[in-house]
Amino acid sequence: MIDLTDKVALITGGSRGIGAATAVLFAKAGANVAITYQGSDAKAREVLNEIKKAGRKGAAFKGDNSKSEIVKSIVHDAHKDFGRIDVLVNNAGIWTYGEVDTMKESVWDQTMDINLKGTFLFCHYVVPIMKKQSGGSIINLSSTAGQRGEAFHSHYAATKGGVISFTKSLSTELGKFNIRVNSVAPGWVDTDMSAEALNDPAYRQEVLRAIPLGKIPTANDIAGPILFLASDLASHVTGEILNVNSGSVLVG
Repeated sequence: MIDLTDKVALITGGSRGIGAATAVLFAKAGANVAITYQGSDAKAREVLNEIKKAGRKGAAFKGDNSKSEIVKSIVHDAHKDFGRIDVLVNNAGIWTYGEVDTMKESVWDQTMDINLKGTFLFCHYVVPIMKKQSGGSIINLSSTAGQRGEAFHSHYAATKGGVISFTKSLSTELGKFNIRVNSVAPGWVDTDMSAEALNDPAYRQEVLRAIPLGKIPTANDIAGPILFLASDLASHVTGEILNVNSGSVLVG
């Protein structure tokens, strides 16, 4: 029932984890997909190959999503290559450890720049395109940490709380332009970002005991709700924070 045929999606942090899974799922639903990435060229090519296997057009743009001129260039090039941008998924982010009394200012700043400023910048440059198209859908990746806080990751939680407030603000601001703005808020997800913590068997069992469904979502489990919010099935959903955490944090 979900059909994104000939829609164009721009997905940040699309070379691995949730971003990669979302890019491939969107392609399977008929969308042409542009991804951004900052790390491995090989990983980006793998995603592009999967998009091609789905019979859709793909493109990858490498660059730092916290730099205004770089983001401006990426959005310009993606729009030029595909002719439109119907869906923006702000997924790029980092999660690092930091005790507030020992955390370096540079660590705080880097997290703010990538997780929060990057989300702003992509919206800043994509929204004018969506306004001219008379519509679009923006999905920002937040986190349960942004709703309840997270000890030893206060910088991360602060950015995700900001993303949630930013999402709600834009949904009201952009509604008259037929632009929907929503957020998906995962808890634990089995990806590279959380691998160091979850690869400890004892800690993994501790995490699982706190999850009512008894399982940790995969990247594909998060990609599905993102696809739903991008689709016409969610045509009356905006300003929503969709929690996908196996029932571990009940903050709806």
